[in-house]
Amino acid sequence: MNLLEVRDLEVRYGGIQAVRGISLSVGEGELVSLIGANGAGKTSTLGAIGGLLKPAAGSLRYAGEDLLRLPAHERVARGLALVPEGRGIFPRLTVLENLQMGAYSRRDRDGIRADLERMLALFPRLAERRLQLAGTLSGGEQQMLAIARALMSRPRLLLLDEPSMGLAPILVEQIFAIIRQIVFEGVALLLVEQNARQALEIASRAYVMESGGITLSGSAAELAADPRVRAAYLGD
Repeated sequence: MNLLEVRDLEVRYGGIQAVRGISLSVGEGELVSLIGANGAGKTSTLGAIGGLLKPAAGSLRYAGEDLLRLPAHERVARGLALVPEGRGIFPRLTVLENLQMGAYSRRDRDGIRADLERMLALFPRLAERRLQLAGTLSGGEQQMLAIARALMSRPRLLLLDEPSMGLAPILVEQIFAIIRQIVFEGVALLLVEQNARQALEIASRAYVMESGGITLSGSAAELAADPRVRAAYLGD
């Protein structure tokens, strides 16, 4: 059984249909990439899965449970966390306070304390700035903080929306190294990423989304070799 099952999902904004009956899945511990141009519907898809948007139609199941009946905060408590496009950190809280907010649904104090130490070890730059206001961090540091804050909820499935957007190449490499580490530790990940080359390099499977629908799917290696993908997204 897949950890996440999306079937015939539709998302509308008034009369505009942003997502047109798509279906996708993510297995336990699997990294799946969702690639496509701006406006393809990728962020709307993650928003619906994470509970920020109400689907117009379709079904969402996570770990065998119907997600549609659960508000966003209960999805987090069940192990589904979203790192939104634009990071969404709390700029007037410190780095440490942002991380603590990521564990708001948990009650295991010893576990929270251990995970705080683990996040600061995984993200040394955050450790150096743990008492600094989050709004004063660089873009790359804010992205690291957004990922670390989500990991503080101990997710089984992480939804990651455009983690490399606006970052210098060296920081992009660091972010993707962190993503590899997260998956290595057993967290499943659904990655939305405009950097199609990077996204296909680290994924096991991928979907191509265009104009609200999924036009191609398969193993990441198959899609990376597909002439249509190479021409449209890889610059070949």
